[in-house]
Amino acid sequence: MIRDNKYQLLVNAAITVMKEKGFEKASVSQIVKEAGVAQGTFYLYFDSKNAVVPAIAEKILNALFLKIKQNFKSEETIFNTLEMIVEVTFDITKEYRELILFCYSGLAYYHSFERWEEIYQPYYNWLEQRLHHANESGLIYTNIELASLAKMIINLIENSAETYYLTNQIDVNTENSKKHVLMFIKSALTDCQSLRKA
Repeated sequence: MIRDNKYQLLVNAAITVMKEKGFEKASVSQIVKEAGVAQGTFYLYFDSKNAVVPAIAEKILNALFLKIKQNFKSEETIFNTLEMIVEVTFDITKEYRELILFCYSGLAYYHSFERWEEIYQPYYNWLEQRLHHANESGLIYTNIELASLAKMIINLIENSAETYYLTNQIDVNTENSKKHVLMFIKSALTDCQSLRKA
C-alpha cells in the first residue's frame, strides 16, 4: 500500500474522529470529512473503517520504535537497553492509551493479527540483533531461539505497560511495575543453572 500524504491524512482524521465519537460511532463519512478528501479516496487505502485499526497501531508502534532507536546507545549492555525499552514503552503507552484502547476495540471487529505481526517485525528483528550480540558476548544464557525470545520480551513489556495504564492501576507504583518486569526478564536471561541442565 502506498503511504502518501492522503493516507496519513486519513489515519490522522480517523484518530481525531475516533477520539471524539468512539470507535463504534465513528463513520467513514466523518473520517473523510475530517481529512478533507472524497469518500472514494478512503477506499483506495482501506476496505472498511475497521481496516484503519492496523494503520493506527502502526502509527503508535512507529512512535515507540523511533523513540527506542533515538535512546539506544550501542555501548550499553543489553540490560541497560532493556531498561530503556521498558521506560519508553511505559511512556508511549501512557501517551497513547486512548488510541491503544481504540485499536483493541477495532481488532475485535477486524481480524488483523497477521498484519499486526508484519507491523512489529522490524522491532522484533532489532531486539533479536541486540540479544544475539549479548549472547555472543556471554552476557546472557539462553536455549530459547533468539527470534522467539525477542517477541516474548517485547510482548511482556507491552502487556505490562498496557495492564498498568489501561486498567487504571493507580494504587500500584509505576516504578515498581517497571522494576518487576526488568527483574523477571533479567532472571530469564541469566538463569544459567537451569538452562545449562536443559
